Amino acid sequence: MQPVGPYRFTHMLGTCPAGKAWAAIDGQGRFVTIAVLNAAVANVPGWREAFVGTANGLAQAPGGQPFAYADFSAAEPWVAYPAEAGPGAERLFRALGQEYQPVPVEGGASAPVSGIPQQVSGIPQQVSGVPQQVSGVPQQVSGIPQQVSGVPQQVSGVPQQVSGVPQLTSGPPPAPWALHAGPPVVPDPTPAQPVADEPQSPAAPSADVAPPHDPFAGPVRRIRPSEPPKRRTGLWVKVAALALVVAVGSGVGVWALTPDEPAGPSAPPTVGATAFPTAAAVDPPLKPWAQAAPYSPEERALAVAAPALIFVETVFTGYVRDAKTNAPVRATPITFTRRCSAFVVTPDGHALTSSACVKPTQETARQIALDTVARMLVREQKLAPAQVQEYIRTNMGTTKFTGIDPGTEPGTQIRGQLNTAKGNLTTEPAIPAQVVRALPPETGNIALIKFARGSLPVVELNPSATLAEGSSLLILGFGTADDDFRTATYRPRSKLVGITGTGRRGAESISRINQDIGTSSHGGIALDPSGRVAGMIDQDQARPDRANRVIVPSSTLNALLGQAGTANKLGDSDQLYRKALDAYFAGQHSTAIAQFDGVAQASPGNLLAKAYRQNAVERQQNESEPSDQSVWPMVLLAGAGGALAVGLIVLVVMLVRRRRDV
Repeated sequence: MQPVGPYRFTHMLGTCPAGKAWAAIDGQGRFVTIAVLNAAVANVPGWREAFVGTANGLAQAPGGQPFAYADFSAAEPWVAYPAEAGPGAERLFRALGQEYQPVPVEGGASAPVSGIPQQVSGIPQQVSGVPQQVSGVPQQVSGIPQQVSGVPQQVSGVPQQVSGVPQLTSGPPPAPWALHAGPPVVPDPTPAQPVADEPQSPAAPSADVAPPHDPFAGPVRRIRPSEPPKRRTGLWVKVAALALVVAVGSGVGVWALTPDEPAGPSAPPTVGATAFPTAAAVDPPLKPWAQAAPYSPEERALAVAAPALIFVETVFTGYVRDAKTNAPVRATPITFTRRCSAFVVTPDGHALTSSACVKPTQETARQIALDTVARMLVREQKLAPAQVQEYIRTNMGTTKFTGIDPGTEPGTQIRGQLNTAKGNLTTEPAIPAQVVRALPPETGNIALIKFARGSLPVVELNPSATLAEGSSLLILGFGTADDDFRTATYRPRSKLVGITGTGRRGAESISRINQDIGTSSHGGIALDPSGRVAGMIDQDQARPDRANRVIVPSSTLNALLGQAGTANKLGDSDQLYRKALDAYFAGQHSTAIAQFDGVAQASPGNLLAKAYRQNAVERQQNESEPSDQSVWPMVLLAGAGGALAVGLIVLVVMLVRRRRDV
């Protein structure tokens, strides 16, 4: 049986005593393999837990088998694996210790496709019973015959039933946490064969005892068997004709009462005054339903958190000066740009990001400024490209990077953009921001900034989140595929990564991951399964390329908010947005449409609220469309029902007549 979920089964891949493996396709056209545990096995104590534990164990093991979607609470629990990851369903059953049998390809020998064999036992057939009475009227003979024998006695009775329904004798499988001790044992459902008692034969007469004289044992046949009943051919012809008339009449009646198909296209369903969008279709840069399996936990986590992600661009302006004389190295100011990600944590515009992006150390700022000067000299043909690194190394100890005046800080301009962002944008929709508090790299490398606008979408922190080595995380940050960073377009990206180890930054702990999503992703989000922030993406300062493969835990982020005198809090529109998502994923489309409307009005920057509203409208329309199935199945069903009714009536009449004849 196909499980309730976002998949359409195509064919069976294989079977085992505990379940079946199917090939299926999701709503986006992607292929998956699905392992389905038989309902009978799932009801055996311990089997459902073993199925869940094995699937999670394979998903969390290094180089294991992560699944795309699952429903462990269904009557027949199931797990879906991406097809490109290999035979995930087969691997799960073999990990459970099952003898998996692939279904042969067309033309090969047929393989069994059933699950647990059905119990085979019941009441055995009677071997012998009461002897049947011989019918017929005896012929008259001369004289009154002497009665020799009485009523014949029964030779044997009804044999007693020996076997009953066999019971499963094997115990439940081990608990999930004891899977290392061996795979679970499938109960052996082979029933015991019924053994009926053999009927006892009557004792044979002794050879020396003469049988009594039987007057009916003469050579003349004195009992004439009764004539066989005449075949009532005419009756059956009448019954068949009557059944045909009833079937045709029922079908014609149903066809006549069925309303005609509408001549033109049916009117669209009414879903309320605000159900149809009045503006152009919304195209958000990140589509959670395309990034993950539809209706999966990953899709919902992305839908919850993605609106709060914001692109940050910081422009630094200052002068490279001689450390002793304060004389500028170049007469013109030096300008460079840092780009990263951030996420909003309060309704009034507070956001968390990386300190290296908005407030780098003096050493980092000086190094970047000297790199800018060196490349200017290369363009002016005053320095060879191979001498750039040597120029930076030589001047790092003899220069400093300041503002317009020698004793001032370099000028900074911070701007943020929601959804799709463009580099070097200084006007709307870019939002100005300022640094509130920043921690240096050795104590966290995180910064709190505040945008000059409220009503921005907010994400929720999870300070108690555990970043365990070997576990998986869903990361979210900005990236670009453009080569020219000055005019590049940046969009949110997501990726499922694994935690490979842990480390320290001073007194703070960090976790390292095995992949990143681009140079502008530091300051982005590491999500837990509910869409809350488990940590922040940052640069790995121990790597030569400083790739964004470090996760700063959410507990450190929450501590910085406390030091700054603020706290993570969801606004009214954020809470309404989460309720709307709950209604959407529960299939309550009318409720979701109304709530998404309220979110879009209160928080215009939340494009996903508008996009999910569109999805809810489309799915509500699809579910409300009338069926275009042919009326002939109904006609045939009605005819068959009429014929069955006539057959039952005739059968009752025949039984009554036969009883009267007897």
